[in-house]
Amino acid sequence: MNLESRAGVAGETVSRVALTPDAVALLHQLVAEHGRLMFHQSGGCCDGSTPMCYPAGQFRTGQADVLLGTFTLPDVAGDDAELEFWMSREQFETWKHTHLTVDVVDGRGGGFSVESPTGKRFLIRSDVLGG
Repeated sequence: MNLESRAGVAGETVSRVALTPDAVALLHQLVAEHGRLMFHQSGGCCDGSTPMCYPAGQFRTGQADVLLGTFTLPDVAGDDAELEFWMSREQFETWKHTHLTVDVVDGRGGGFSVESPTGKRFLIRSDVLGG
């Protein structure tokens, strides 16, 4: 069963993003190594459809970003259990009618994403929101 986030978009109560069990399992490994984590999806040209996973605070978010949701990872203690999923505001305008699911597949992660050395990478699957 997928883990749904708490709503992050102001005025909304529905989850916009979920994690598959495989994503949660990989995140457990990564939290043990790096501490608290975050996702950011930029919409850039190269890794735009790949969610990038960083140690919390390493990627600076601001007015150009939207908090889609916050997860509480099961079986992780304290603040490290909290994981935010951010998206660039420009990308959000394109994807605002979708529910995103973060999954894991074999392959090399993009850029500086912390899963890169594991031989796995995070991947977004999308469905129409409420569909």
